[in-house]
Amino acid sequence: MTATVFIDGAVGTTGLEIRERLAGRRDLSVVTLPEEQRKDADARREAINAADVVILCLPDDAAREAVALIDNPRTRVIDASSAHRVAEGWTYGFPELGFDVAVATRVTNPGCYPTGFLALVEPLVRAGLLPADAALAVHGTSGYSGGGKGMIAEFEGGNSSAHRAYALGLGHKHVPEMTQHAGLSVAPIFMPSVANIHRGMVIEVPIHAAQLAPGTTADQLRATLAETFANAPLVRVANEDAKLIRIEDDAATDRMTLHVFGSPGGDQFRLVATLDNLGKGASGAAVQNLNLMIGADPMTGLVT
Repeated sequence: MTATVFIDGAVGTTGLEIRERLAGRRDLSVVTLPEEQRKDADARREAINAADVVILCLPDDAAREAVALIDNPRTRVIDASSAHRVAEGWTYGFPELGFDVAVATRVTNPGCYPTGFLALVEPLVRAGLLPADAALAVHGTSGYSGGGKGMIAEFEGGNSSAHRAYALGLGHKHVPEMTQHAGLSVAPIFMPSVANIHRGMVIEVPIHAAQLAPGTTADQLRATLAETFANAPLVRVANEDAKLIRIEDDAATDRMTLHVFGSPGGDQFRLVATLDNLGKGASGAAVQNLNLMIGADPMTGLVT
């Protein structure tokens, strides 16, 4: 049976990439509104309620308004905004960490930075190697495409620096999502930045041995991640012989690669994730979740 999918916000960066991944599929009928109806509430309400699955590629407030337009129990939602990532009644769209997306009616896509952070940290907390009250820091650098059309125009117009840090007030909206879904009781210090590269991202979590269970080694951390993602085709755990990690290592794909490095004395560790901010960090994750929700092969339309 063909599923009807409506992409609300299909002309934005995330929406356009979702449409590319869904192009040519025979198991889906993708609905988009013409330009003159994109902001018409009645047209949107009709399209939303006619769809089997709605993918919201909207600002947070607009995403909440779109959900409020649903007046039937059948339409399911994938929200690519941050509006519902810690909201009650929503399933977190990270199936590799055990969230049951397939049966969910309301799915909230993870943020791009939290995707890398949670992949590195949540399995260690769950395994008891990293205590829930660990005081962590996470640094991430993303390509500028994650900032939408305005930031893309700024960087590509030559009006921005090679690299810039932001969220210096330490109140970024990703922090509650990272804290809750990692099972932490202490919010991490989040240090995001943007590089003058179109797509790709690298996320790092430094950890002192004193923060871990006594005797924990880099090999043990790596083995825990490898076991967690053993059956996850989009998540790879590297056997560490890497001398260099590049922000673009997983760009233009829907995969993510995890690394564990340890100091010679075993007293410090550096956990690193690379992914595409528009792939596993946004559009690719939405399509993966859609596939699970309609019973398709989870890898359909995705690039590894």
